[in-house]
Amino acid sequence: MKAADAAVRRQWIACEQCDLLQHEVELPARAVACCRRCDAVLYRGPRTRLDTMIALALACAIMFLVTNLFPIATLSTQGIAVSTTLFGSAQLLAEQGRPVVAVLMFVTTILVPALELSALLYMLLPLRFGRVPSGMTTAFRMLLAAHPWSMLEVFLLGLLVTLVKLSELASIVPGIAFWSFCGVIVLFSWLSASFSTRDLWRWTEDARQAQASRAQARAGSAEALR
Repeated sequence: MKAADAAVRRQWIACEQCDLLQHEVELPARAVACCRRCDAVLYRGPRTRLDTMIALALACAIMFLVTNLFPIATLSTQGIAVSTTLFGSAQLLAEQGRPVVAVLMFVTTILVPALELSALLYMLLPLRFGRVPSGMTTAFRMLLAAHPWSMLEVFLLGLLVTLVKLSELASIVPGIAFWSFCGVIVLFSWLSASFSTRDLWRWTEDARQAQASRAQARAGSAEALR
């Protein structure tokens, strides 16, 4: 009887290629479920654990703060030293009469990554404690909308080209923000590769069940006290 109930509770999934309706099954980590008819990939098994995702997101957020608070590099020539931060670079572009480039740099390098990390931590941290945050769907949609606009790798490539060209004219010392920025890109890429929509909604369902169990326990305790 329990096996039959479990079969009824299993979700259905339609193949995107041939529209065959099939039951979902539990998969081990990194495994792949394929369609019985056309062999197309239906879905994949869990990519990572919730604790791992939170650790990566927190480490990335800390390094992102360091990147924005400290100078990227210091340029010295003829006894004059100049240094700037990411936001200072955008500000300098605006002062030089390039407001469009300044806005693009600010949005793609500072604003969008900050929104992504904030949305991810807003969803993951409450789930870790068995609670579904309010506005979960809105945060998830914001994460999906912001991700294509994140261009940290492009900015780093442009920064490296600029520093190489300027090295012929001035002495350049990379700051702590430069190394933390490289770390942000590595962690951000790892985080993006580990993120799975299926894992997120599975963690959400587990948190909902935990909330329901706690509510039932509280109701039972209150009933017992009466």
